[in-house]
Amino acid sequence: MLKLRPVAKAAILGVGLAMVAGPAIAKKDRSHQAVDLDPDQRGVVSGVGIEGQDLGRMADQMVRDLMANPEISNRATPPRIILDSSDLRNQSSQRIDKDIITDELRGKLMGAARGKMRFVSREFIAAVEQERALKRDGVVDSGTTGLTRATAGADYKLVGKITSLDSRNNDTGMQERLTVISLEMLDLEYGTLVWNGTYKIRRAGADDVVYR
Repeated sequence: MLKLRPVAKAAILGVGLAMVAGPAIAKKDRSHQAVDLDPDQRGVVSGVGIEGQDLGRMADQMVRDLMANPEISNRATPPRIILDSSDLRNQSSQRIDKDIITDELRGKLMGAARGKMRFVSREFIAAVEQERALKRDGVVDSGTTGLTRATAGADYKLVGKITSLDSRNNDTGMQERLTVISLEMLDLEYGTLVWNGTYKIRRAGADDVVYR
């Protein structure tokens, strides 16, 4: 009978384990590969909070509501609107990047408005002022649109807040959350509100996920 040295036994045992574990490891790797998902449909990882598909549907509804408001969409002179997240307050229990809401809405509203609304950027006002200074100092020419006395003032600004109401059944582990997104268009001269839109999401589940 052939006797193997301890080193040889260990080598053979290692090869055997690798042959057994190899397919399992490969299978595990394949199961964790990224997959493409429809952004308008619920994903494979979901919870009771605001999700990707909710943002698109909410933005579509908001665009329809705003375009149906004659005080905003049917003016002879297109109104100037500030639409960013600076005055959108998140008071809900969910952590969320507010920019993803306002960016989605602004993009869809600009496409639907077709010149009936103008959008004023305050986020990049420093870049605007820098370029204006270079033009007026003669460092660069005036461009193709000419010079203005001042930058564009705004007529309206989107303001609002995100709130939520959470409940949990400790016996079953079920969780439920009502999320309310309330948005308003504020007249920046008079301080009056010319439009309001409220959007609710109510969802329940046995397990929640961590939103980032």
